[in-house]
Amino acid sequence: MIGYLGIDIGGTKVALRYEDDLRVPREASHPWPDSEYAAQDLCLLARWAGELVDPSCEPITSVGVALPATVDPAGAVVAWPSRPSWVGLDVEAALRSLFPDVPMCFADDGELAALAEAREANCADVVYLGVGTGVGGGIVLDGRLWPGFARASCELGHMVVDMFGAMCNCGRRGCVQAVASGPATLRWAARTRGTDVSSDDLREALGMGEQWAVSAIERSCAALAAAIVSAGELYHPSLVLVGGGFATAMPGFVDTVADQVSRLARPGHPPAPVRPAVLGGLSSLYGAVLAAREAVDVRANP
Repeated sequence: MIGYLGIDIGGTKVALRYEDDLRVPREASHPWPDSEYAAQDLCLLARWAGELVDPSCEPITSVGVALPATVDPAGAVVAWPSRPSWVGLDVEAALRSLFPDVPMCFADDGELAALAEAREANCADVVYLGVGTGVGGGIVLDGRLWPGFARASCELGHMVVDMFGAMCNCGRRGCVQAVASGPATLRWAARTRGTDVSSDDLREALGMGEQWAVSAIERSCAALAAAIVSAGELYHPSLVLVGGGFATAMPGFVDTVADQVSRLARPGHPPAPVRPAVLGGLSSLYGAVLAAREAVDVRANP
């Protein structure tokens, strides 16, 4: 029997999913408390995996892990705002220490979400953008992640769309997430309205057609459209999918992105259709399971 374990490590919670060829898949989700040491986090990951899968009677053939951390080509974590104790850690070695006897691979959570959403859409060439606390995403080419399960990720959220724009938390100005993320949109809405704005405030105002809310969303969607069109000049996807908690919560958000993309099209180069992603908060987790399956395929076909 073959069993695949996917782990989606988020900022405040960890989700796990186990699939084999005989049973109904099982999932679990746990709040991830703040900690001062990476070793404590790794112990929790091991415990939660053991609670979901009993290794005495269930195999773990391979493991896939979705991570929000920035990892350098050498495999070390260089940035993880919610887990500073991981900075400098050889993340591959750390994760392999939890599952020493099976193939394991990890990738950016946005990229694995892209893979899962592309499979769900049954489309081989997809650009996916997830709009939430930040802007993540990935590119799927010929049914596989691009650039692949390497120590490099496709950072669509850090494409520069405004050279003189807001400061991104990466230290550069004008990244798409510095303009279009949920917090960035709320800050701009508050600036326009003249008072603090919550997600609920913005959603309600959008439903009423209030101009300050509409203009804030249009500004963010224009930045996303610029990133989508720019990516399309290098790679011609068949489909663009937009998801993430903030995008999903705001009425008409994806339609506005699609309208902005159409406005940026140039003659002879029609843009790919823009549609909502469908897996919601499960996309990275399902992508982690797909990564586990990929780890087996790579081991079998090096």
